[in-house]
Amino acid sequence: MAKFKRLTDFLKSLKFRLMLIGILLGVIPGVLLRAGMLGSYESRAVSLRTSEILSQAKVLANQIISYDYLNNPDMANMIDVQLQQLSTIYDGRVMIIDESFHIAKDTYDLDTGRTIISEEVIKSFNGDEITKYDSENRYIEMTIPLVQTVEGTEERRVAGVMMVSVSTDSIRLNLEYLSRNTLVMELVIVFVIVLFSYLIAARLVRPFYELSHSIGLVQAGYGDDVLAVNDYTETAQICEKFNKMLGRMKILNDSREEFVSNVSHELKTPLTSMKVLADSINSMENAPMELYQEFMADIGNEVDRETKIINDLLSLVKMDKSAAGLNISNTNIIDLLEQILKRLKPIAEKQKIELVLESFRPVSADVDEVKLTLAITNLVENAIKYNREGGWVHVSLNADHQYFYLKVEDSGIGIPADAIGHIYERFYRVDKSHSREIGGTGLGLAITRSVVLMHRGAIRAFSTEGEGTIFNVRIPLNYIL
Repeated sequence: MAKFKRLTDFLKSLKFRLMLIGILLGVIPGVLLRAGMLGSYESRAVSLRTSEILSQAKVLANQIISYDYLNNPDMANMIDVQLQQLSTIYDGRVMIIDESFHIAKDTYDLDTGRTIISEEVIKSFNGDEITKYDSENRYIEMTIPLVQTVEGTEERRVAGVMMVSVSTDSIRLNLEYLSRNTLVMELVIVFVIVLFSYLIAARLVRPFYELSHSIGLVQAGYGDDVLAVNDYTETAQICEKFNKMLGRMKILNDSREEFVSNVSHELKTPLTSMKVLADSINSMENAPMELYQEFMADIGNEVDRETKIINDLLSLVKMDKSAAGLNISNTNIIDLLEQILKRLKPIAEKQKIELVLESFRPVSADVDEVKLTLAITNLVENAIKYNREGGWVHVSLNADHQYFYLKVEDSGIGIPADAIGHIYERFYRVDKSHSREIGGTGLGLAITRSVVLMHRGAIRAFSTEGEGTIFNVRIPLNYIL
């Protein structure tokens, strides 16, 4: 349950992140757009105001020169009225500065007669037209040279400077109004984006919540055996993978249950037989010695059978752990086969089975000699046990530059076609009655297959019922971890 809680927390986090991404994608462009619009408006408004005032100031400057305002007192009143009008209309201040840097006219009547020397005034006396916007103090300042032509010549000289300072409070007010309106619009847009992001995030994450909930139900045992959340390609793929995994887990669980059941049955059967034999002996009074000996021999056989089952189970458990337990060494495979066949020869002779070893070339390989001996012994011993009296078992060995190949072929009873795919399953027997007669546990081929796989090899079986069986084993010459 802790895993599914983590999954739920992750989905909540994913939902939050999707919402956050949506908000950022919506809000950041809005903020940038708002800042850009306000900045663009201010720049454009100042530019238009400057152009408008500059054009009016130039007209007035031409009149000041035409009427020789600085030297003709008769025309002073008319020009003063126009200067005052310009100051009033644009909420600004106009000053006329003569050649001596004295203020000849100040529409505010504050600095008339005083001397003014500034960088802008000096540049304008040199013929430059200066325009400056002070955004911090919010005013536009411009200095316009009053240029006149020297009488009787074409020479032009600067007779004075007109300085105009205009407040931009109206622009600021408009900017604040626009800022408030755009802020309201931005807040509305943010709210819409947040709501939309929440809905979209919920819609995107909902299939994963359903998937998580379904997995939780399956784990608790209340859900369907198959997940089907096909809203997205990703959820469909997850469901497909999960269903495959669930199928494999069910197969594994069924196999485990069957294995436990088989182990219990196989271990219980000899014990039951021994209990029956012991009870039979105890219930007999004055039983003859021969009967005691017969029953004790049967009990001994059942003990041997129980011991073999336990030993095979222990071997199989060791095989299941990992290949890390392999004790790899370079081994002469022909010598190994000769030792195995030598140990099994008495069993073959008892059943009058011809045991033949054939080798096409010397073979040495990196193997675990003990485990490989167990696997090959199982194959050859099965070929002998499930054979006919007077039959044969051929063991052949060959190799190439990469693998060695072992073939165990017999003339025995064979394996039915429908059983060939199950022979490596634990406790599986093709003919249970015959297997029990010869002492089979149903674990030998499972052990053999585990050993071959641990050596990075492969094993295949071919059989015709009533004619015989062939086991082909392929194992690398060099073991690589």
